[in-house]
Amino acid sequence: MADKAAAKQKFINEFDLIADDVLNALKSFNVSKEAVEWFRKSIYYSTVGGKLNRGLSVIDTYKILTGKDILSDEEYHRAAVLGWAIELLQAFFLVSDDIMDSSKTRRGQPCWYLVPKVGMIAINDAFMLESAIYILLKKYFKGESYYIDLVELFHDVTFQTEAGQLLDLITAPEDEVDLSKFSLDKHSFIVIYKTAFYSFYLPVALAMYMAGINSDEDFQQAKDVLIPLGEYFQIQDDYLDCYGDPKVIGKIGTDIMDNKCSWLVNVALKKANPDQRKILDENYGQKNSECETKVKQVFNELDLEKDYQNYEEQVVSKIKTMIENVDESRGFKKDVLSAFLAKIYKRQK
Repeated sequence: MADKAAAKQKFINEFDLIADDVLNALKSFNVSKEAVEWFRKSIYYSTVGGKLNRGLSVIDTYKILTGKDILSDEEYHRAAVLGWAIELLQAFFLVSDDIMDSSKTRRGQPCWYLVPKVGMIAINDAFMLESAIYILLKKYFKGESYYIDLVELFHDVTFQTEAGQLLDLITAPEDEVDLSKFSLDKHSFIVIYKTAFYSFYLPVALAMYMAGINSDEDFQQAKDVLIPLGEYFQIQDDYLDCYGDPKVIGKIGTDIMDNKCSWLVNVALKKANPDQRKILDENYGQKNSECETKVKQVFNELDLEKDYQNYEEQVVSKIKTMIENVDESRGFKKDVLSAFLAKIYKRQK
């Protein structure tokens, strides 16, 4: 545990240099000090403070692929730049998402747009967080043969995530509940595009480019395991939102009240009899704890916990088989994928 905390702190310690790179690019326009300070506050407030799993995964994956336990300072910093670039992408998504969802808090503090004097300036701040990615890639990787690959990877994954967000927003708006719009196919698309590509595939693909492992076959091998792994992670999240211990997961689940197109409600819709379906239609997505309790009663009657446990065992067995069959002849390593699976299998938060 101490090693994990130390690894996270080392990664955080790199951020000042990385933020300075971005702020120096802004200063080069001779923009006012006020604007520089505004963006400094924005970039720190929105980027630092999460679990940083995506960013740290770049470094972990690079170490596994290169077989190095200890990286030189320069090597570590370049890997950290790619890791923080993902965290900037995440910040761009979350600042925007919080405005779209009218969220109140994020990571235990007010959402950035609710900070006094920020308001809708947060939309432009989000754009600037995304642009910061490309400032960093240009500074540190422009001379590399894979520079354009990094740029295209970020562009592609950003668009994929936005496509997932679009389907989520139009399928499950909070103010208009229509469970006939829900389906397991839509749920699968939303979680793969909105979460799996940028949270699971992107960190590994970035580390692969930096480690010189860049064959199409190896990227495909990574994707074939990491996308189902990302889908499993999100289904776990959906399950924990309802059945997890709030003291352990650190939040009280709100998916039912928020009309989320979650895995649980989609399985319930497939299994429900007409009376149970009526209860779901009348109570799902209502900002009311009594309605939430009625939905949970239906979930319990349908034994969705058992469905989840069966799903988990099936998907993990399938993923383990796929990992076992990975071809390592070009330099890709099964251990990269096993490390991701180990982090999430049977997690409680």
